[in-house]
Amino acid sequence: MLIDQIPIGKFSFMTRLSRKALRLYDRKGLLVPEIKDSFTGYRYYTVPQIEQGMKIKTFTFLGFSLEEISTLLDAESKGNSEFIETCFRKRLEEVRLEAVQLQRIESILQGACKHSGKVMEIFKMSVTEPVIKEIPELRVLGKREKGTFVVTIGKLINEICACVSSPENQRNRVKTTGPIMFLCHDEEYKETGADIEITLPVSGRVSVEDPKMEIKTLPAMKAISVIYRGPYHEVEVAYNRIFSFAEENSLETILPSRELYFNDPAEVPEEELMTEVQVQFRER
Repeated sequence: MLIDQIPIGKFSFMTRLSRKALRLYDRKGLLVPEIKDSFTGYRYYTVPQIEQGMKIKTFTFLGFSLEEISTLLDAESKGNSEFIETCFRKRLEEVRLEAVQLQRIESILQGACKHSGKVMEIFKMSVTEPVIKEIPELRVLGKREKGTFVVTIGKLINEICACVSSPENQRNRVKTTGPIMFLCHDEEYKETGADIEITLPVSGRVSVEDPKMEIKTLPAMKAISVIYRGPYHEVEVAYNRIFSFAEENSLETILPSRELYFNDPAEVPEEELMTEVQVQFRER
């Protein structure tokens, strides 16, 4: 064996990567041993591969998937620092969202531990009983776009509110006549590429410069409605209540569903956010 041929055991010790991880990286083509003995099956690495192993270990620690690590290593080998920076910025946003979620989990668990007799209260849902509502047709200013919920909903809300508050629309005495609404057109949850429409009921002569923004009339509908109190990322409990009610009463739900936002997350704690969820239906 040559001096620069490092057995997998020693290479594992030098990089602090387990043999299991090294075999996985080998299968994925991320860190393939320079030499594989066809008779014994032993794997041998070289000194330059130590640096590659440390890069993989660092990317893994930062939370990148193996597929993402593969593209990052490829970009690094080609000197594409701009792509790497974009990936890092995206991961930073994900980490910030994860940190907020972990803080909320910590708060809930601390409360449960302090009040052991009320541990099961964390399973109680802040959702009202479903009711059937007749929703009249609504004249709205709206914009539809595909993207992620966290980014796209906030972006469209800001754009629509900016349009209504523009100097020309204020001169025209344009008024809002209801809360901001999110219309969900997808039949399943999508982390990316979700079909998102934001609308705001308005009155008056609205001037619109954005070609993707429009004045339209939402049709009247009969809907199952609940009021949910709590953070937006847990609103699925409201939908669960609605879909259970529909199943129990032999009702077929119809897209798009609507979420009406009654307060501003910048002004109230997330546990106090009020959202009405409306889902249109028809009898089976």
